[in-house]
Amino acid sequence: MNDVQPTGSTDRTALDALAAGVERTNELLTRVLAEVATTPSTHAAFVDAGYVYAATGRLVAGTEDRKAFELDAEGLIEAFIDKARMIFPDSRLLRVYWYDGARRRIHTQEQQRIAELPDVKVRLGNLNANNQQKGVDSLIRTDLETLARHRAISDAVLVGGDEDLVSAVEAAQGYGARVHLWGIEAPGGRNQAEPLMWEVDSARTFDLDFCKPYVTRRTAGEFPEAGVGEGPAPSREEVRFVGARVAAQWLAERGRAWAAELLPGHPYLPGTVDQELLTAAEALLRHSLRSHADLRRVLRDGFWDHVQGQY
Repeated sequence: MNDVQPTGSTDRTALDALAAGVERTNELLTRVLAEVATTPSTHAAFVDAGYVYAATGRLVAGTEDRKAFELDAEGLIEAFIDKARMIFPDSRLLRVYWYDGARRRIHTQEQQRIAELPDVKVRLGNLNANNQQKGVDSLIRTDLETLARHRAISDAVLVGGDEDLVSAVEAAQGYGARVHLWGIEAPGGRNQAEPLMWEVDSARTFDLDFCKPYVTRRTAGEFPEAGVGEGPAPSREEVRFVGARVAAQWLAERGRAWAAELLPGHPYLPGTVDQELLTAAEALLRHSLRSHADLRRVLRDGFWDHVQGQY
């Protein structure tokens, strides 16, 4: 005699199996959601240096010729980092990618200094006979797409203006990343392609007041912002001492509450504070630190050593 299972029993078995499957799925979803909830958002900045030099030079110095002005790239990068921290308060910085051109992709001294900065990656395209960058857009696209595909970033800050970057934006967005376009104010027009602006998730423009502290006309023997001259560079010990001295003076003038607001940003300083520190230090040292990235880091170290010592 065949053992035939009643129809009702079969239905119950199927329903029990289905319920067990749903329960396992819910448990898996719960674990995934918990993991996502505890995973911090991450952002990165992709900076087309050619665009930044041309746009800031035109806005502040009235020329796009790099030889005619000096760009405080370190200060500007830190200002970008500080601005991103304000816009994405619950996100951590992966790094800043700085894209520039160089002959035979060999770093210049300036590019070497930028490459030594913390949280900065210099990526070089070629520079042709007409001093035009070649291959930079493809580097940006590759990095943007790769990081977005691997879910390494949730937000991408793109500083540039070339229409060729549209494909990079579309690729990153296709993997779920949000792309934010940052630009430099253009006197009497635009310096960013409209198709690029149409594709991004948000756009922001920095004006003359923001850019002016980071651009200085190259005039022999003249440092108009700091009123200091050339000569042998000060020692690291001198610079560190001056950093601590300025910190002590500001603490006395501005109070401990002001300094406490800076602590969460260590080792970075807000762009405006960093520029104030640089100007004050140059006045005390009687020497420009604009082209000494290593000494500027020592200056901040001295500043932070004193501030942290008070808490």
